[in-house]
Amino acid sequence: MSNIYNDSHRELQDRFDTRRLADRLDEAIVQDNIAPSDKDFIERLDMFFIATVDDRGHANCSYKAGEPGFVRVVDEHTLAFPNYDGNGMYLTMGNILKTRQVGMLFIDFENQKRMRLNGEASTHQNDPLMQEYPEAQFIVRVRAREVFANCPRYIHKMKLVQRSRFVPKKQCPTPVPGWKKGEWVADTLPTNDPAHDKTREVIDR
Repeated sequence: MSNIYNDSHRELQDRFDTRRLADRLDEAIVQDNIAPSDKDFIERLDMFFIATVDDRGHANCSYKAGEPGFVRVVDEHTLAFPNYDGNGMYLTMGNILKTRQVGMLFIDFENQKRMRLNGEASTHQNDPLMQEYPEAQFIVRVRAREVFANCPRYIHKMKLVQRSRFVPKKQCPTPVPGWKKGEWVADTLPTNDPAHDKTREVIDR
């Protein structure tokens, strides 16, 4: 068995008589490695959710997206993904620098399937994968601690309408989000921010 449960998990399992079920699930589905089927699932998706925590115990949850395959399974214990330009707050990445703990949730809404991956993350500005991702600021690598599928019964079935135009692509200038052109924020932008480029297309979303 893994080390996934603590006293508070056990308290609720005992309260609702699910300790036996929880132990069976731990034994049957929780792994510390990324199986080939997990790799196929992860690498065909174009988004995931990531939870982090800071050194005060304050949690943060974020959505990350890219082209299908933007998350790479490097080996059976490690995955990697790029960090692109955002709002400059670095809530997720700052938490990673401090505590390294991440919980990742991958969902395929069309086929109603999901999986979780928990582990320790690190950031790398000189990662060999940098050349594979246009406009990436750095690469995040995650060492898996627990990998397991989740029951899909509550996943709403949804279909993709359109991928975001803001996802960086090779040989294609990325548009500037409209909010970065607002007077309220214009004087705070980094000197190399694409919003300073008057030739860039600006779109609201």
